[in-house]
Amino acid sequence: QLVYPYDFRLTEKEKTSICYLSFPDSYSGGLGDTQFSFRLRQSGGQRTTHYEDDGEYNREAPLTLQRESAHYFGYVYFRQVKDSSMKRGYFQKSLVLVSRLPYVNLFQSLLQLIAPEYFDKLEPCLEAVCNEIDQWPPPVPGQTLNLPVMGVVIQVRIPSRVDKPGSSPVKQCNQENLLPAPMVLPSIHELDLFRCFQPVLIHIQMLWELMLLGEPVVVMAPSPTLSSEMVLALTSCLAPLRYCCDYRPYFTIHDSEFKEYTTRTQAPPNIVVGVTNPFFIKTLQHWPHILRVGELKMSGDLPKQVKVKKLAKLKTLDTKPGIYTSYKTFLHKDKTLIKRLLKGIQRKRPSEVQSALLRRHLLELTQSFIIPLEHYIASLMPLQRAITPWKNPPQIRPFRQEDFMKSLDHAGPQLTCVLKGDWLGLYRRFFKSPNFDGWYRQRHKEMTQKLEALHLEAICEANIVAWMKDKSEVEIVDLVLKLREKLVRARCQHLPVKEETLQRVDLYIETIIGSLPEDLQAVLHHH
Repeated sequence: QLVYPYDFRLTEKEKTSICYLSFPDSYSGGLGDTQFSFRLRQSGGQRTTHYEDDGEYNREAPLTLQRESAHYFGYVYFRQVKDSSMKRGYFQKSLVLVSRLPYVNLFQSLLQLIAPEYFDKLEPCLEAVCNEIDQWPPPVPGQTLNLPVMGVVIQVRIPSRVDKPGSSPVKQCNQENLLPAPMVLPSIHELDLFRCFQPVLIHIQMLWELMLLGEPVVVMAPSPTLSSEMVLALTSCLAPLRYCCDYRPYFTIHDSEFKEYTTRTQAPPNIVVGVTNPFFIKTLQHWPHILRVGELKMSGDLPKQVKVKKLAKLKTLDTKPGIYTSYKTFLHKDKTLIKRLLKGIQRKRPSEVQSALLRRHLLELTQSFIIPLEHYIASLMPLQRAITPWKNPPQIRPFRQEDFMKSLDHAGPQLTCVLKGDWLGLYRRFFKSPNFDGWYRQRHKEMTQKLEALHLEAICEANIVAWMKDKSEVEIVDLVLKLREKLVRARCQHLPVKEETLQRVDLYIETIIGSLPEDLQAVLHHH
């Protein structure tokens, strides 16, 4: 019915998709308000984003919180109440916030403030809210922002790549006597993992492996809220490793990718997809891993844990909660985690304490797995003394899986992790997954940039006058052009080089040009 700001351009295809994704697609008898999220593939080519500083934000933000370039997130607030004046006897409406940022807590909290007011006062309310949001500062990693909206100030810290993984969010003390006292969000994006994973706590290990390997997983849930929370919880459990596959927190039969995902002519894609329509039980039963969850009931003891069942047991109509898969985990179960969570339940520990336990467990697991890979890839970097000013920097040596496997005997995950199991098998499978590919590309890019930076520093330290003594004009001009190209690249790619280094290279170039005949000087200055 309405898009704010008016000038935000969506293609017809995107509009249709957003409409379908903004409502529960299976009958939900529940009246009242619900919130959930979705993720949507952008259609119709690249659009320039509102922010030109994408590069800067993405360089400083954790990999898991980067601004998406080809997808939108949708954050939905849906209201369904009886209303005899409506044709269907119900008032049903959704307010949806669309963003490229995965800040699920911030945006859902924002909707809790705006939506009830919007359903009441309609368009003028949105106009006022958008005017306030327009004044918000851009998200800068590492900064704490105070965001005023509708008489409330939301205070939130934007995480940064240099934060220590697993450190609790910084307690904000710079309250500057804000009045009214701000609504402080402990995290911009972290879900209550303990609540989300309630029915599957004893299978955390298996789910972590499925995510690590980028396996195709279907989450079938009774509502979009449960499906989207479970999918987001699953994709977040690899942090700080980035989950590089596609994921759809909520997916309907009207989706433009429906055919692509349900076809049986090819293997299911590497994707986690959350669905609520029972029709999917039939269309997706050829997928290798299906997690079926029921309604969550918070109770005083360990919630009923689902069982692992054979895929053949997937009954089309009434499917009992369970993990339907024939997957065998590579690592043994961690009994201590469950014991600690149980103790927490008995002692009535708050959910956020239990979530912190879970998150720390998953973090330690991911780090045990990834540290040997980090050590090995660091050993592929050329030695610093091999980087000389007048030669192109040496290449990073290729990643050889077998060499890495050999390194595990003395530097494997067993050093940091007590879990026994087939770690080698797990690495072999991981090498075939999009997550390995994404991790390797990211690291390779960072290392290449580091080499470039070291090379520039070597050039700065060099004695350029001595080098020029026996060189021809052609060689000297060639050097000027190469150095210029290096400088442009360093500034465009924001290489990790000190500004003074770049300025010294600038000076070098001027010195070299100054030593050449005047006709050449003119050409080079013009160049």
